Amino acid sequence: MVELVTHGRHGVRGCWLKKQKYSFYPDRRDSGEHVMWTSGLIFGKGEGIVGLQTEYGVLHIELFPDCAPHSVAYILELLRLRHCVGCQLYRAESRGTSWDSQGNHIKSAPFGPPFALIQGTLAAHGTMFKEIPTEECPQIRRGSVAWVGSGPEFFISLANHNEWSQTYTVFGSLLPEDLEIAEKIAQLPTKLEVWSNIDVSVLDEPIRLRFIRVPFPHKQNTESSQS
Repeated sequence: MVELVTHGRHGVRGCWLKKQKYSFYPDRRDSGEHVMWTSGLIFGKGEGIVGLQTEYGVLHIELFPDCAPHSVAYILELLRLRHCVGCQLYRAESRGTSWDSQGNHIKSAPFGPPFALIQGTLAAHGTMFKEIPTEECPQIRRGSVAWVGSGPEFFISLANHNEWSQTYTVFGSLLPEDLEIAEKIAQLPTKLEVWSNIDVSVLDEPIRLRFIRVPFPHKQNTESSQS
């Protein structure tokens, strides 16, 4: 889609992901061109939540290893680095008057701008990035985390973009309780720029990002605090 432009096919057969006691202290396997695994990391199915730290709070992202193993492998490599120098959010656009608070499009409203998303890059200094092959592409929903093209630029959607064709690799989803943080970021001061003939809102001050480990088990802790 032209709404998501950069700032500056290979199918996956079978699943290399195995159950682990703790997803983010995974075991390792050999990796390389002659190995069937897409990464040396073995990920815990169904337990994958990482934190994307910002100055406005931590965005908890549930990763999708089954449908986007290449993408998840890269995110876990960033997590292992314990830093993400160069990773940042630089674009922020609210839902405006086109989508309601649940992310549903309002009848007869335009589809942007603004385009209801926050966008940035996960290109960490000192880390070699290889283009991510196109993986299974669920429809973009409110909270979806996906690559722009083959990465490393990515976005978090604040709306259900049914109007977008399924050409983006969605590798995770923001937990519902953290959408408020993303919405706050989308309201920060921006300046107008034009990228590839598209009006975009660029943050006056980019927001630095860093992946952090989430205390295990995150879901159980959340449920306990609500009981």
